[in-house]
Amino acid sequence: MNDRAVGLLEQYDIEVHRTRKGRGAILCDTNQGCLIFKEYIGNTDKIYMQNKLLGQIIKKGRVCVERIIPAREGNLLVRDNDGISYVLKTYFEGRECNIYDKNECAEAVRILAKLHGCMELPPEECADIRIFSPEQEYEKHNRELRKVRRYLRNKSQKSWFEISLLNSFDFFLEQAMEVTRDWQEYSDTRKSINGLFCHGDYQYHNILKSDNKWCIINFEKCTMDDPIRDLCLLMRKLLEKSSWSVTLGLELIRVYEEEMPISAYSKIDLYYRLAYPEKFWKIVNFYYNSGKAWIPERNHEKLEKLMSQEKEKQHFLDVIFREI
Repeated sequence: MNDRAVGLLEQYDIEVHRTRKGRGAILCDTNQGCLIFKEYIGNTDKIYMQNKLLGQIIKKGRVCVERIIPAREGNLLVRDNDGISYVLKTYFEGRECNIYDKNECAEAVRILAKLHGCMELPPEECADIRIFSPEQEYEKHNRELRKVRRYLRNKSQKSWFEISLLNSFDFFLEQAMEVTRDWQEYSDTRKSINGLFCHGDYQYHNILKSDNKWCIINFEKCTMDDPIRDLCLLMRKLLEKSSWSVTLGLELIRVYEEEMPISAYSKIDLYYRLAYPEKFWKIVNFYYNSGKAWIPERNHEKLEKLMSQEKEKQHFLDVIFREI
């Protein structure tokens, strides 16, 4: 982050004692506590919607979340001479949620359920906000997968990783297309989610233990979608690290439902989101958009782990969602 951006802090009604560099940001010790000043990538309308959501969460007082600090004139963003936007937020000194601690994972799910209880806005306030479409996202992913498969098939000399990737392609692409077809049939009967929001990036990096309480940060990816999206992201991360443990999955869902019951529609949503081969798409996407002269061994390890866990994943889906 450019040090010249520090001068933009003069636009805020705060007293800055000192600044220090963080990861892609500037940490500011001020008369209002420690704040974080960072570049904002996104449109202006979204940050005002984000601020409205944060204000509602803070007002309800059930979950500790970050707060956006407005500039002296009330703007949530300030811009430098190059037109780059910056946002100032409260900052929590703390550690990330330990994904290897089952108690902390359960607490993260419980906090998520409480968070979702604070993230619904009146539909009339969301008329201009686009509702996220999983089927459109899946269709986009499928087009990208087919494109990379053609590329690999036409490539004359292939590395060991590329051979392994191509050998597994048909299986996962067919799986992706089947989930997409089923989702499209289901989506016509899907409940309305107008006014429902989710964090959008609810993973351990954004769940911090600070001063003996849990705080949630980085709402930049919040979007109008079934809140089950957040639970899906967190569950997928945890389940991939536990070989798709049925016991863990049942416990996470149980803890969530203690605070926020999951409707039948949302359980169907959760099934399709978990069933889609998201991990395979990520491996393919990373490979295709990176330099191919040298392919990290880590890529091969991820692919092998994905293949080895596929049987466990299907067993998990069959057991957890059998009644649905």
